[in-house]
Amino acid sequence: MKKLWETIKSYIWWTHQRGSFHYDVMVTLILLFIFVTPHFINYKDRPAERMPRPRSVLVIPDGTNGFIFRVDARDVTGATLAEQQAQILRVIEPIAGYVKLDHWTPEQDTKGELVGYRVWVKR
Repeated sequence: MKKLWETIKSYIWWTHQRGSFHYDVMVTLILLFIFVTPHFINYKDRPAERMPRPRSVLVIPDGTNGFIFRVDARDVTGATLAEQQAQILRVIEPIAGYVKLDHWTPEQDTKGELVGYRVWVKR
């Protein structure tokens, strides 16, 4: 029993020489833990959602602890205002992190075609 306790203690304090049997056992146990446990334990981590890169986003500070984003109209295709707002936030949040949408307005060119949105956000 004393021999078993000494072996456990030596594993805890990592006292074995590199290349020895016990050292190899410890390294193997660590590698097994790293690569096998994610199959049995849900660590609640997921890969980042891959979204298509926005075509064009311009960021301008508004001078009052906020930002004005100019988002290309091709990145926002929602039919309703709620869908458009969600898509605008989906384009802005990977760039700015979590932000609160203050307000937004559509931008048109000289022919009246929609070219983008001007979006005011606060941190």
